[in-house]
Amino acid sequence: MTDAELAARVAYAAGRILVDVRHSGLLNDKALGRTGDETANRFIVDALRRQRPDDGLLSEECRDTPERLGKSRVWIVDPLDGTREYGEKRADWAVHVALAIDGVAVEGAVALPGLGEVLRTDVPRALPPAGQPLRMVVSRTRPAREALAVAKALGAGLVPMGSAGAKAMAIIRGEADIYLHSGGQYEWDSAAPVAVAAAHGLHCSRIDGSPLVYNRPDVSMPDLLICRKEHAAQVLEEVTKAHAGPD
Repeated sequence: MTDAELAARVAYAAGRILVDVRHSGLLNDKALGRTGDETANRFIVDALRRQRPDDGLLSEECRDTPERLGKSRVWIVDPLDGTREYGEKRADWAVHVALAIDGVAVEGAVALPGLGEVLRTDVPRALPPAGQPLRMVVSRTRPAREALAVAKALGAGLVPMGSAGAKAMAIIRGEADIYLHSGGQYEWDSAAPVAVAAAHGLHCSRIDGSPLVYNRPDVSMPDLLICRKEHAAQVLEEVTKAHAGPD
């Protein structure tokens, strides 16, 4: 089984577990999110450790240790990205399973169980046409200041959405064209979405244009840009202007 196949199978199965937990009707929203996170994480971690015992592992729901830092291959996992949306019984939540090699997210899968889809690095699909006008996917509750400024400069419409994975996959699915985030994330929030987006030919970087580097001692990931390559230069230019402020 290839690494990409493993990521996709694990993400799909974890998604089915989460759907079954939610459909049980036995938990309130808060307990649902906590139980879903814990249950999906146990399955993912056990599966990856059995299938790739020599690789490192970083998961949002596991205590981090320095052991992974000495590994070239490290799995980076978010068993339930979009806990609020999952608890609210929305569709914009995801399961992230990525493999970073020497700091680069190269293989992975993002399951969107609420939509019945798994997007993966080894099965890229053709991108739909860009929106006219452009569409920028943003947080439902706290859109980034830079994102709002760039959307205004580009005349782009805003598409509020929950999970980071759902936002990134919205570009591949033809629901958006740009995902710009600032204000803080962690490696598990973006590793799988970035691996899948890059495999589909999208631009992926920090909002200053620098590369995204994974498996670091500090797992914070302050910002992120995923968009069509033809829009990247203009988006990055507008981010610079937004940071500079008015003349």
